[in-house]
Amino acid sequence: MIKIPKSFEKKYRQLLGDEYETFVEHFFIFAKDCVRVNTLKTNVKNIEKKMIERGWKVEKVPWYENAFFVETDDSIAKTEEHFLGYYYMQDAASLIPPIVLAPLPGEFVLDLCAAPGSKSTLIGEMMKNKGLLVANEKDPKRLGALTSNLQRIGIKNSIVIQRDGRFLWKLGMKFDKILLDVPCSASGTIITNKSVLKFWSEKIVRRLSNLQKQLIESAVKMLKENGVIVYSTCSLDPEENEENIDWAIRKFNLKVEEVEIKGLKYRNGITEWNGKNFDGDVKNCIRIYPQDNLTEGFFICKLRK
Repeated sequence: MIKIPKSFEKKYRQLLGDEYETFVEHFFIFAKDCVRVNTLKTNVKNIEKKMIERGWKVEKVPWYENAFFVETDDSIAKTEEHFLGYYYMQDAASLIPPIVLAPLPGEFVLDLCAAPGSKSTLIGEMMKNKGLLVANEKDPKRLGALTSNLQRIGIKNSIVIQRDGRFLWKLGMKFDKILLDVPCSASGTIITNKSVLKFWSEKIVRRLSNLQKQLIESAVKMLKENGVIVYSTCSLDPEENEENIDWAIRKFNLKVEEVEIKGLKYRNGITEWNGKNFDGDVKNCIRIYPQDNLTEGFFICKLRK
């Protein structure tokens, strides 16, 4: 039985209103397994054919043409194709930040908080191994997974570094685009990780919100003029999302650009929380709830300098 902290229930009833019960019901529903085809090594038709031949039920992910929802009793990770890097397993909502970032071949791109590499590998794939991808990770224990995944997928234009993202700007690097998928309270991942509720608290949310602001400031310092930062979290707490974007708009004069993802159900960012009114452009951010697409919950915002 999942025990929901009273403070969590109170907050999310306020945030979700009549949808709160539906939100909680999805704590007990499994998110859809997702496979992303690696077009650097193979093609979608080839992988789809192999999955169908194995008896797997496959369904195209509506918002990304190179990914499938998969239903099977087999282990998706224990196949030759997975070991060879022909496909990558990740939650389908985590595809969205790189899609919004839209990295191009030849650009200088930074993934500031990169491990375990789900988004870095997609960024490198979208760049077609041209240009430069810097994948940074502070935690040395997570570097192994990051480097392994980049190698398995065949990303050749990447450099992996280990730095505290808050101070990475001191190296003097400048980037066209930066993915800032920050450490967060992970309240959107309860559909896949029930233990999140054991550790979630308002204190942790506030502490992480402060860290996230420091990471935003570092990213802004490394961004070229007219460059793009995509800020994302797998948290649904406003203090880690809209509040931080409002702060960034006011402090750095960043512009929030509209995000439109065809085939994806999402909500606009909220413009008021607990008596605080946010900049009107915050509504251009998007919120994804587990009940919307049977994925983890996410928050994504596209910022231009």
